[in-house]
Order: sequence, then structure tokens, then C-alpha cells
Amino acid sequence: MGKVTGFLEIDRQVHKYQPASDRIRHFREFTLPMSDKEVEKQAARCMDCGIPFCHGPTGCPIHNQIPDWNDLVYNRDWDNAIRNLHSTNNFPEFTGRICPAPCEEACTLNLEDIPVAIKTVEQAIADKAYETGHIRPYPPEKKTGKRVAIIGSGPAGMAAAQQLGRAGHDVHVYERESRPGGLMRYGIPDFKIEKHYIDRRIEQMQGEGVTFHCGVNVGVDKKVAELLAEHDAVLYCGGSETPRAANIPGDDLGGVHDAMPYLVQQNRRVGGEPIQSVAWPSHPIIAGGQHVVVVGGGDTASDCVGTAFRQGAVRVTQLDIRPQPPEKEDKLAVWPYWATKMRTSSSQAEGAEREFQVATLEFIGEDGQLTGVKCCEVDDKRKPIAGTEFVIRADLAFIAIGFAGPAAAGVAKELEGEMKITTDSRRSRNVEANDRDYRTSVDRLYAAGDVRRGQSLVVWAIREGRQAARSIDEALMGSTVLPR
Repeated sequence: MGKVTGFLEIDRQVHKYQPASDRIRHFREFTLPMSDKEVEKQAARCMDCGIPFCHGPTGCPIHNQIPDWNDLVYNRDWDNAIRNLHSTNNFPEFTGRICPAPCEEACTLNLEDIPVAIKTVEQAIADKAYETGHIRPYPPEKKTGKRVAIIGSGPAGMAAAQQLGRAGHDVHVYERESRPGGLMRYGIPDFKIEKHYIDRRIEQMQGEGVTFHCGVNVGVDKKVAELLAEHDAVLYCGGSETPRAANIPGDDLGGVHDAMPYLVQQNRRVGGEPIQSVAWPSHPIIAGGQHVVVVGGGDTASDCVGTAFRQGAVRVTQLDIRPQPPEKEDKLAVWPYWATKMRTSSSQAEGAEREFQVATLEFIGEDGQLTGVKCCEVDDKRKPIAGTEFVIRADLAFIAIGFAGPAAAGVAKELEGEMKITTDSRRSRNVEANDRDYRTSVDRLYAAGDVRRGQSLVVWAIREGRQAARSIDEALMGSTVLPR
């Protein structure tokens, strides 16, 4: 906790944003950092609540010891604050930027809609640690002689690699794309997280002995069977990449795209890379001067909205089949769990027109090119209401309704075909492995992150990567000191 009476004396403050008119002119982060003194005041608001739901199962998936590091920041002990934060979270500069902060939803002060600014404090601790040189390579004192391969360099693969590398294992990370980071690098726009934060962590991990092999498409360029033969254990962290099928008539028209190829292209442009990706090949997609419709109401849809505005879209409309949620939730009915309430992302606040309780009936076109999106209102069971049809003008449409499992080609094809790996009973084909030891049905092959649990948050991926690393270390060495 921070100051006993801090929550009574200090108002909640979080990062301010650049004005929308300014930030849509670039792809850089647009939050305005708070001073150390301001952050210390926000940490002081952490109250003596008795049971800190913020880092329990309803709050932080990786169980960040939030009251502890809030107290350390309040007392200006920034060095121990980052040590505490790193004890549960390998990459707080990632989660401090892109996590939706279920911890703040679970904060006791959220009963009054004034939760502690946990996410803001977390990001400040991580950024301060870089400034002071605390985040540097910490190589192991001795090597174990064991070799571990990790397929995929997203947050789950990165977290596992760092934990295993520090345990003394010879860790090799195989990444299909030209740079590490997975969809955290290529799927999340730079205006939410600039990629030099990922680069800094990669440099740190390389200094700790982790080897990254980029441009290696496992399952195609190198077989999983080869990795198993060359290593003592293999961890599969391939993510969830198959777009969920919308099955909307007209989705083959020019101008209709899944969200991810669009986002990946722009991230590659910003990163100075060719726009063609191994997993997301597509001709150039640019929203400049276009009327854009985004189908879906989640984070990926919001990222499409923000990207379209920055490319110069004339108008962006976002369609959500769900009813418009209430402005304020019933605290006593839902707290400390994530509440369904009206939320406006920074991208939506840049000028998006939002339509709720609307179904997309058809993409309309002329000469094979999209010209509009036919929609209608739906009832509480999401059934179309006759007579409510309308058409929205559209030159571009992006389908952003989620992901249905790992990519079908490459690793998944080899595992399901030659190795007969067990997948879950859903149509998503997630690899079956429990959340205790993360073992799959294939000997010495483990799975963690979205490829196991389905599409989820970066913070969940970090948790699973850390826990899988502990399981692997224990299996290889007979015991482990890695935290769960």
C-alpha cells in the first residue's frame, strides 16, 4: 500500500494524450509522460484495502504484487520497485502500454470509479528502470548443458526464453518473420507500443545467451521433428492467427480484407520493412481518401480504426453486433470482475462513428469492387429485424471479429498430420496441454500462450510462457527455482 490516507487526499490522474488532431498525423506513441513526483502521488493512493483483488485471480493474470511496488514508488525506492515488478513480469513496459488493466477493474477504489492508476505506475517503473540502467543482461552464473527450442517469439515465447536462459539452458528461439516479437510487433500498431521497446528486450536476452533465428518458418524450412531431435525440449508458442470466418456474402470483393494483413502491412511500413509478410501476403492496402467500415468491436477492430485515420481515411464506421453497453456498470453485481460498460478507445475517440446492435448482412460491390456494406438492426438474440436494413458507403472494409486458432500451415500441419498431436475439442484446433505442466501429447513438446488457450491478452501469454519455462526446467533438471 502507499499512503494510508492517500486515496482521500489525492485525485486519480493518468497519462494525458496528445490532441486527436495532432496524434493522427503520425504513428508514434502519443501519451504524455507524467513526472516522477506525479507518479509517486498516484502510487500513494493505493489504500490499505485488506484483500488486494488487483493481484488476485480476478485482477492481474501474472499476479503482480501491485500494493508492494506502489508502496515502493510512493517511498521513492524505484530500484526495488522494478525488482519487485520483474519478479512476476518479464516485460512491464509491454503490459504497462497495451494491457487493458483488469487490475484496475478489480481495485477496491473502482467501487467509486476512482481506481489506483496501476497501469500508469507500472509503465513509469519500467521506463525509469531503463533510464537508470537497471534493465541490462543478467546472464546465468553457470550453464546446464541442456538445449531448449522455442517456436515463436511473441510474448509467451519471449517470456519463456528469458526464464530458461537465466536458468542456464541454451535457448534457441525460431521466428518465421524477419524480426522477433510476433503479433506484438506486427499486429499491434506503433501508436500503442513503439517497437524499440521490443528491440531493447531482445538485446537484453541475447546478452543473457538466448539465440534468435529469424526467417525460419518451422514446419516448412525446418521440421518440428528436427527440433525435437536436436534439443532436450521444444516449446510451441505459435499464437492464434487464423481469422475467424465471418461468412458474409460478398467478402471476396476487392476492398474487403481481414484485419491482420492490413495491420501487419502498416507495422512493416513503419518498421522500414517490405510490406509482404510470410504469413500475411497481400497487395498494398491504404485507407487514404477512403470510406472505411470496420466489422467488429474489439481491440483489433479499434487498431484498424486508428490506423485508417492515420492513413487519411475520410470516414471510419465501426459495426458492433452487441448492444450498446451502459455508461456505468452495477458495481455490486460485477466487481471485482471485468465489467461490460461503455468504453471508448483512443482510436475510437479520434472520430469513429460507432453502430451498435447491428449485423453485417452483405458486402455490396460493382465490377468486383466494394461500394457499400448492407446492415440491419438485430434483436437481443442477434437475429435480424425486418425492415431495418440500411447501407453504409464503403471503399474498404476490414473484418475484425477475432481468431479461431493457430495458422493451419507450417507447425500445425506437421503436428496434426505426421505427429498426430491432440488438439482441443473446439473447431479452433488449439493444442491440448494443461496449465500445470504445459505438456502436449508429443513427448518433450510443450505448448503455451494463444496456441494453447486461444486468443487472449499479452499478459496471459507472459504468464503462460513463464509457467511453461518452470515446467521445462523442472523436467530437465529434476527441480527448479523458477517462479510459477
